[in-house]
Parts: sequence; C-alpha cells; structure tokens
Amino acid sequence: MSRISLNHIKSGMILAKTIYTDDGRVLLSEGVELKEQYIARLVDCNILKVYVEDEISDGVVVKDVISEKTRLETKMLVRNIMEDCKAKAQFESEAVKEAVQRIIDELIENPHIIYNLSDIRSMDNYTFSHSVNVCVLSLITGIRLGMTQPELICIGTGSILHDVGKVAVSEQLLKKPCELDDDEFEEIKKHTIYGYDIVKRSEGISPESQIVVLEHHERMDGSGYPLGLKGECIHPFSKIVAVADVYDALTSDRIYRRKVKPYKVVEYLTNPCIKHFDSTVIRSFIKTIAIYPLGTGVVLNTGEKGIVVKLNSAHPTRPVVRIIFNADGEAKKSYEEVDLEKFKSLLIIDTCEF
Repeated sequence: MSRISLNHIKSGMILAKTIYTDDGRVLLSEGVELKEQYIARLVDCNILKVYVEDEISDGVVVKDVISEKTRLETKMLVRNIMEDCKAKAQFESEAVKEAVQRIIDELIENPHIIYNLSDIRSMDNYTFSHSVNVCVLSLITGIRLGMTQPELICIGTGSILHDVGKVAVSEQLLKKPCELDDDEFEEIKKHTIYGYDIVKRSEGISPESQIVVLEHHERMDGSGYPLGLKGECIHPFSKIVAVADVYDALTSDRIYRRKVKPYKVVEYLTNPCIKHFDSTVIRSFIKTIAIYPLGTGVVLNTGEKGIVVKLNSAHPTRPVVRIIFNADGEAKKSYEEVDLEKFKSLLIIDTCEF
C-alpha cells in the first residue's frame, strides 16, 4: 500500500485502509473502489491523504502501532472528554487511565515497534487524533527510556490530556486559517493554564500528569510558555511530551499550513542550533519513528525514485527501497529492491509521490 494525496488519486484505485468519520462511523471501507463521488466526499471531509493498493507497493503493509479498535475508541474518549469539559469543566479520569493502560499493553507486546504515519485523519478532528498520537509517541519513548508502569500511566494520562485546555479557547481562534496576531497568540498560549485548572479539578489525575498539561510547551532554553522554565526545572515527563507534541503537529496537515515531511522534522529536532528539547529524549524519540515511513516515495542521489518497502530500526535513514523509476525518469519494467544499509553510496535526498 502507498500513502498518497487526494490530488494524486485516480478513480478506480482501491482503498487500503478504512476511513472513519469524527464520531467513529465507517466513511469508506478498506477494499472499496474509489469512485469520483467517494473522492469528492473525502475532499468535503478535509481528508488530504489516504492509503491505496497499487502495483508499485505490492506486498507493503503499513501496520499501526496500536490496534484500530484501540485507536478509534481512544479518539472517541478524547472527544467525549472535550465535550464534558465544555459543559462542566471536568471529566471522569478512570476511563482515561484504562485507555492509557490498553495502549501501554499493546505497545509492550512489540518491543521493537516503529511508529509509522498510519493514521488517516480529517483536519477538522485534529485535536482528537493529535492527542492520541502524542500519547502513543510519548509512551513509546518512555518505554525506550525504561520507565516503570506507574510512570508510563502518568505520562500517558498527561499526554492524552495535554490539549484539554483548548476547550476554553475560542474555536474560531483555534481554526483561524492564517497567522495569529500577538494578542491572539497570547490567548492560544493560555490553553496550558486552562488545561491545568481543568485536570486539577478532576479527581484521580496525578500531580505528574497535571504538570505535563501545564508544561508541554516549555523549552529547555527558557523560550517556552507559560512559565518560561529552563532545563532541569522542567519535569522529565513534560520534556518527552514536548517532543511528541511538536513532531505530530508538524507532520500533520493543518488549516493554516501543510504538513512537514517526517525527515525534515527530524532534521529540525536534531539540529544542534535548536536548544528547545532535551537531547536524551531526542535520541530515544528518533529511534521510535520511521523517518521514511513504509510506502513513502523517495528520491535517491542517483536520480532514481522508489518507495520504502522495509524499515531498518538500527539505521532509520537507510531503509530498503523498491526502485520504480530510473535516473532518466523511465518506469522500470521490473522492480529492484535495494537495501541502503548495504549500499553506502546511495542516499535518500527527498521524498515524492507518483
């Protein structure tokens, strides 16, 4: 399967992953033929990318790090929490911890798991999907760092609730399709304080989880908010969620900007000139993600183009690539798979779509 933009989809292609509506109903099922009216419906729903079955990606299966059922149920939980908080500024915490435990159990079953960009989401339900992804990314990182079960529950709970304070921010402001002015940005920044107040009022949320909600926008160099904390003054859990939050936000399509390619986000996070993030967290985090996710089109330094068909967890920048086009741009009659770990002179210089 390949992950492609809607503007590259042609009528007759076969959908490779089921797509759900915001309330958990099936919008289009895996295996359905994408007719013009279905493609138009995806556009109406602000879904910009889908997985399709095609010849060039034959045999490539992109598995989520958690089950479809768990992801869907957790999205719905976040949605319900947001609605409860709008109505009464608090929520029931037990369901959150149960959801986090399910995610932890599924992640621990596969200790060598690598996070692919497998979630198909609408820009309209960004907050729900984002909260689940940040939780998953934070937990994978925490597992790699050797955290205990109680610690994982705390960081998972804090990360899944990290944006709960946005219920107190104007929806018009959150969905503004252009750059915010200074006053608007100051109001957006208050979601950390609003969220902290909400989780403090909700019984059963640990102090560590509450701190994550407050501190996930703090930065190691003191440039973050709301308190401008530096270095060791920031809670270790908050440092992890900060990285997960930025990664998922930048690799997601938003109303006001298109997503950044995963390898570009990794370049940003690992840039020695960027002093925002904890270096130990970054080193563990980049081992959890597919820098070039399965099914991604890539361009090699030879001019050849292909798709990623297998990941190399030890060397994430050097996956196995199926060559589709030669250096002259001509489609190859038979596809060759090249393991970049064995061919050191070959490098990925960009990603692409076919």
